[in-house]
Amino acid sequence: MPYIDMSRDQLEAYRPALVAPADFDARWAATLAEARTHDLAVEARPADSPLALVDVADVTFSGFGGDRIRAWLLTPAGAAGPLPTIVQYNGYGGGRGLPHERLFWVAAGYAHLIMDTRGQGSAWGAGGHTPDASGGGDAAGPAHPGYMTRGILDFDAYYYRRVYTDAARAVEAARTLDAVDPDRVVVAGSSQGGGIAIAAAGLVTDVAAALVDVPFLCDIERGVDVADADPYQEVARYLAIHRDHEAAAFRTLAYVDGVHHAARAQAPTLFSAALRDEICPPSTVYAACHAWGGPKEIVTYRFNGHEGGEAYQQQRQAAFLTEVLG
Repeated sequence: MPYIDMSRDQLEAYRPALVAPADFDARWAATLAEARTHDLAVEARPADSPLALVDVADVTFSGFGGDRIRAWLLTPAGAAGPLPTIVQYNGYGGGRGLPHERLFWVAAGYAHLIMDTRGQGSAWGAGGHTPDASGGGDAAGPAHPGYMTRGILDFDAYYYRRVYTDAARAVEAARTLDAVDPDRVVVAGSSQGGGIAIAAAGLVTDVAAALVDVPFLCDIERGVDVADADPYQEVARYLAIHRDHEAAAFRTLAYVDGVHHAARAQAPTLFSAALRDEICPPSTVYAACHAWGGPKEIVTYRFNGHEGGEAYQQQRQAAFLTEVLG
């Protein structure tokens, strides 16, 4: 596929004039304050695994509304903490899967907390295990996409308000674990996971670093206009039917837009973008990177689509964290 978006020079200059809702900070502060009225109640139980060199714990903690969120914690077998830790968020439709699916970071000596995404886990990978209880009870997940328009007319009811709150609480939960160095917690993710990582870094501003690959949920209105595929096209199809909902829908989406959350983030970050990405157009990625409030770098893959840099980017990330974390 040829370039679908902007030239490299245009991307470097692209800074959309997006304005956050006037009550953006107040509403997110209130959301987190409500979540924190529920005890984190972190539980980490040893899990059966075929991995001889990795210790696996099945972790649960309280997220939005006190709902119990699942995660895996992977640590090098027998390692004495505290360890630098990656808190990872999943791409759209995926769940935490099985522990042996993701071994790069634990093999590199990190603790690795992989958060399940509420209500997701039925589109790829080995599944998810966390229902969207506040979005409809235990019967509300895991489910197949889409999720973009669930509660889209009201921020208080919107699906990603719950997910972003879970993500912030995952950082707080990780910091309570014996294996984790609370001063060296890194948020990470690709696609939807990248968008969630941006939000987590903006909501928990003292994380040590962020690794953000081809992120979704950034410069959302442009994404809906120019992306050639789902998930952004879920919103377009919805508005093609509900023609009178456009203003309300984009008002809600402004509260979750990664550009606004990036502006509040302070940690060093490494972004990646891909010029042939038809799912998360590179202009939307650059918009979030340019808005980032702390030190930032971006790696752009000229000939790749939404897969981005994959293993090449992991190598860059490991080197970046060695420099940032010491």
